Amino acid sequence: MGIVIGIDVGGSTTKIVGIDGKDIKNPMFVRATDPVTSLFGAFGKYLYDNDIALSAVEKVMLTGVGSAYINQPLYGLPTAKTDEFLANGLGAQYLTRLDKLIVVSMGTGTSFVKVEGEKIEHIGGIGIGGGTVLGLSKLLLKTQDIRQVVQLALKGDITNINLQIQDICNIPLPGLPLDATASTFGKADANTSQEDVALGIIYMVLQCIGQSVILAALNSDIHDFILIGNLTKLPQCESIFPKLEAMYNTRFHIPEYAEYRTAIGAALTYINKREYMK
Repeated sequence: MGIVIGIDVGGSTTKIVGIDGKDIKNPMFVRATDPVTSLFGAFGKYLYDNDIALSAVEKVMLTGVGSAYINQPLYGLPTAKTDEFLANGLGAQYLTRLDKLIVVSMGTGTSFVKVEGEKIEHIGGIGIGGGTVLGLSKLLLKTQDIRQVVQLALKGDITNINLQIQDICNIPLPGLPLDATASTFGKADANTSQEDVALGIIYMVLQCIGQSVILAALNSDIHDFILIGNLTKLPQCESIFPKLEAMYNTRFHIPEYAEYRTAIGAALTYINKREYMK
């Protein structure tokens, strides 16, 4: 089998990865002003940077909202499309050795995909994600630069802005430690620093995502959640999700190449002979 290219086409960001046998070849992303430009730019740069000849590519698999704009072969190569939720499931499960899991795809919003063996099912989602972080940052911090927001948040103190159990009770409640959040932004006031606001925004989004997938799994025997998407790169993931694990006896996993797992899953759709659209 030749190299299979998986491409996750967003509105302005395209993620691309090649799978050669079982090896993932140098994932990359490209930003552009529109999905078509982003796609062609990403594909050309990926082939060039990795010294891949067109003749070495067996199949190009597209997914993501921007893939709807592509209705012709890519540089003459055989091209097909796959369902994004199927790609999320296949990509998240890849090399995890987990048979049962829920994929938490943290994009502009957040979707939940349940994986049980070969059965992959979209079970819902919430309208909270990276778009929420950026939107609230524009309103409250007057910036849409996520790097600036992250740097501000690293200097923040969450106890200055979130009301915690210890602020309203001097003993832990059943299943809730004293530092558990009682009310997001519950201690905010007109003098709250930008650093604390930035941290409060990120905490609110990540905690809502984590608690939502825990609730989504309540009536199942699934306790493993695979986090994928750009928000997995936020440094606050390292403190927020372990606390949720301890509180709810669950396991959150951030796999290697977490932000590229949908593109990986697109390629796996073809490799694993799953149904796709030609």
